Amino acid sequence: MKAMLLRRALQLITVVWGVGTLTFILMRSLPGDMAYRIAASRYGQDNVNSEAAALVRAELQLDQSPWVAYWHWLTDLLQFKLGDSLVSGLPVMDSVQHMLGHSLLLALSGLLLSVLIAVPLGLLSAWRGNPLDSVFMGLSSVIRAMPVFVVGVLLLLLFALNWRLFPVAGFGTPAHLVLPAFTLAISLAAVSNRVVRDSAKQTFQAAFYRFSRVKGLSEWQTFRQHGVRNIAVPVVAFFGIQLVSMIEGIVMIESLFSWPGIGHGLAHAIFARDIPVIQGSALVMGILFVLLNTLVDMICLWIDPRGVKA
Repeated sequence: MKAMLLRRALQLITVVWGVGTLTFILMRSLPGDMAYRIAASRYGQDNVNSEAAALVRAELQLDQSPWVAYWHWLTDLLQFKLGDSLVSGLPVMDSVQHMLGHSLLLALSGLLLSVLIAVPLGLLSAWRGNPLDSVFMGLSSVIRAMPVFVVGVLLLLLFALNWRLFPVAGFGTPAHLVLPAFTLAISLAAVSNRVVRDSAKQTFQAAFYRFSRVKGLSEWQTFRQHGVRNIAVPVVAFFGIQLVSMIEGIVMIESLFSWPGIGHGLAHAIFARDIPVIQGSALVMGILFVLLNTLVDMICLWIDPRGVKA
């Protein structure tokens, strides 16, 4: 456990530096005048001219060399300072904390719903002689082939525009969370239910599982004592791998449904060239990825101490 936590701590440091540096380079490499974009986000596209852009450039010292700007960013990062937004002037840390709460709410809701969908369907598909196995797997393959925003658009057309059961976009009531959470959950469950099914099928066909029935245990006793842990380890490990898809999906889902999370804020910050907000959002997402993977490894180690090597 200590060795695993040490490796994850080193990985966290590497991710923070790598994500921040890559974001800095990419934002500085984009075509166009950064000062003009920032001025347009501040004052509106119709109120921007060369003088406004020049004032923004002088105020934010955008004409300094990339090496000097990178050095200032790196020294601020070592002091846990993310700076202020170039557009709003608000501290990046406050903005990121506000957006992070909404993103975590959406991510946890989607993950919980995906588990409630994927686990029962996967176990049902793995059950011996179930005629619905091919139906579930075919439907899963179709959903897997769709980008997550296509699933979101279909849910919007059906439940928001056609049946008017839920709001189209925004935030404020529990009803606003339903469609974004289900969009994320369906996309995740389309893959994870196959993992549950394959893991359960392998366990049900194992010699130790069949032998437990020979000993006189009922189907439920066998599943509870010998099935749950053996099925859970690969499933939990896969959810750790699937965190990449979840983080990527959240960015698109938040933009589609105007959900005020990190993904939505990151999209607006990229358009406005608000580098501190972009770096702060990317850093938080990278840190979350490492922390969640560490949590998954700890759960796998608790389920089966033999299984986790890294």
